[in-house]
Amino acid sequence: MFSTAARLKERQGRSGTSRLEYLQALVTEFQTTQDEEAKEQIVANLANFAYDPINYDYMRKLNVFELFLDCLTEENAKLIDFGMGGLCNAAADPVNAAGIATADNIPLIVDCLSSPVESTILSALACLYYICTPRTRSLILTPNLLESINCFAADSCPTPCLRNLALCFMRQHVGPAPAPESNASLGRN
Repeated sequence: MFSTAARLKERQGRSGTSRLEYLQALVTEFQTTQDEEAKEQIVANLANFAYDPINYDYMRKLNVFELFLDCLTEENAKLIDFGMGGLCNAAADPVNAAGIATADNIPLIVDCLSSPVESTILSALACLYYICTPRTRSLILTPNLLESINCFAADSCPTPCLRNLALCFMRQHVGPAPAPESNASLGRN
């Protein structure tokens, strides 16, 4: 459920922490802690805040989307997954998408398509769906990416959610998928 400014104020109480202060505290804790589990929890929390448009201005001000992008370069699969999830949650917003979709960032997102973690792949593909625009099309729709998406869209893909998302991506950004050839059209019966 999306929040409103009035609802945030009500939840904050008279002397409570504002949303901006709370998010700042999370970012600061992420930057100062050495505990990997704590970092994972913080990025997961920030990713959950990234779904609600009321948080976007705060997150942009605090460079949270850059923090998510930095997570994509980590060795820790959970940090990568939560960072990619946060980017995916925020990418539906055109302002966020424009900030995410840079020549330096797109390869980081594309690399997540080869993750062994299914949720990372789904988040990466959904994020690419949102950030693929006429301006970014040539950076995103590379032959290697299209080959990967074609594999995901194939009937042999074992994950229906991934297959459906890949098909949606192809329809939206590449064009309709070719109809499967029937035995009759191949001259076989």
